[in-house]
Amino acid sequence: MKKLLFILTLSLLVFGGFSFKQIYFTPLYFEIPKGFPKPVYDFKNNPLTEEGFQLGRNLFYDPILSRDNTISCASCHLQQTGFTHVDHDLSHGIEGRIGTRNSMTLMNLAWSKTFMWDGGVNHLDVQAIHPITSEVEMDETLENVVSKLQRSEKYQHLFQDAFGTKKITGQLTLKAISQFVVMLTTSNSKYDKVLRKEEQFTDMEQKGYAVFKRNCASCHQEPLFTNDGFENNGLSIDTTLNDVGRMRITQKETDRQKFKVPTLRNVQFTFPYMHDGRFETLNEVIKHYNSGIEKSATLSPKLQQPMLLSDDERTELLAFLKTLTDKEFLFNPRFSFPR
Repeated sequence: MKKLLFILTLSLLVFGGFSFKQIYFTPLYFEIPKGFPKPVYDFKNNPLTEEGFQLGRNLFYDPILSRDNTISCASCHLQQTGFTHVDHDLSHGIEGRIGTRNSMTLMNLAWSKTFMWDGGVNHLDVQAIHPITSEVEMDETLENVVSKLQRSEKYQHLFQDAFGTKKITGQLTLKAISQFVVMLTTSNSKYDKVLRKEEQFTDMEQKGYAVFKRNCASCHQEPLFTNDGFENNGLSIDTTLNDVGRMRITQKETDRQKFKVPTLRNVQFTFPYMHDGRFETLNEVIKHYNSGIEKSATLSPKLQQPMLLSDDERTELLAFLKTLTDKEFLFNPRFSFPR
């Protein structure tokens, strides 16, 4: 990642006269991987710096964001599993409270227009408000978070380094978190290396790629492996959760049971799968699309016919999906707990 040290000289009015203070920032340059489209995130409104990134990284891993200081963003978004959780179907919050959905992965967010399974958040810079204020997640208010941060000498210094001020605000807190998560780019899997002609698929992986392009690519579009849209993928309704998906936001019957199409990058490690975490393995997921789709009025037109893959084709598809694993991303020390 390219870095360049530059100096911003700020002129400050002090007691009727002028004094000059040099503020040093280290800008980060967001590199668009080869073959990726232009990001939708507007970096002009939140210029990336190393100091902002490190502040956001500290906030991401700090349970100070929750009411009882026990739950951090990382509690449900673990790096080694594609920044999601794997130890339970539904997200868990403070006091052992259980949510209603599986946590989504956090990767390649610079290309996302909407967030959450139902698209209830439309900008990355405000996404963190949802888990912070959710009763079953952090159960806190942004005002209280700011108050706690203001009392922390550590965060006074980190905000000074990142934004040139010790005056901590909710807006700056959210922007710092965005600076961290927007940098979570994954683009160095075997699939990517094959496209760059650095490696080659095995025969089984190549056949699986062909199966994928015939059956899955319309929703999980390359290279991001999502279309950033919402689809009803034929799951039976969980009568306990009774989750209507996108319809909860739009109130449109045509959006009933539609959920955001998740990326398949690093999918080998992002189990459990689906919005309610009902499938533990990729084999179960493939079996669903192969023969378990339930018909309904809003079922995606792309899924009107089951895949009906042979045993060999299912094995080949699984082999290809594993080529989407980017271990460099999953174990990158820059994204881990700050030491």
